[in-house]
Amino acid sequence: MSSPLVPPPGTALVLDFVNTRADGGGAVERLGDAQALACWLQAAGLIEPHVVVTAADAASARELRDALVTVMLAHSGAGEGRGDALTAAESHLRRTASLHPLAAVITAEGAVLASDQAGVPGAFGSILAAVADAAATDRWGRLKACRNPPCHHGFFDRTRNASGAYCSPGCGSQVSMRALRRRRMTG
Repeated sequence: MSSPLVPPPGTALVLDFVNTRADGGGAVERLGDAQALACWLQAAGLIEPHVVVTAADAASARELRDALVTVMLAHSGAGEGRGDALTAAESHLRRTASLHPLAAVITAEGAVLASDQAGVPGAFGSILAAVADAAATDRWGRLKACRNPPCHHGFFDRTRNASGAYCSPGCGSQVSMRALRRRRMTG
């Protein structure tokens, strides 16, 4: 068994995908339209330059990403990752997985999940395979989304006790300052 502080397989792709969101810190939406999605998928090595990407594909990618962020918020204990939002996200992930089935690829070195589809469906399948690889380990719960509401940046929690809730000390400070201001206003 490897160290719990070492990210599981697939983590880099999952985090890169969920961190395509616009946030309060100046990051821009990287899946906003078909062209932006095509650029991201090509840069990630998930599609070839000739693959046609549609606006519907971009909308599906954003929905998949948002569902993953909600699950990762649940891992960090954030309110946005609980109740109806989490149930809806998990349901969306099940539906998406049914549209992009994975196959076991078994070799002498081991087994991995991979998409049998090509193009954008294959890219979505590859993202889901990376999620499944990470979720199959005891470190899945360490893939978290920052609890700071404007941020929700995805990160791998490397704290020894898996208690990390913020992607950076700056986000933790912002949340603390907002709480202090609220206490001063009401107190």
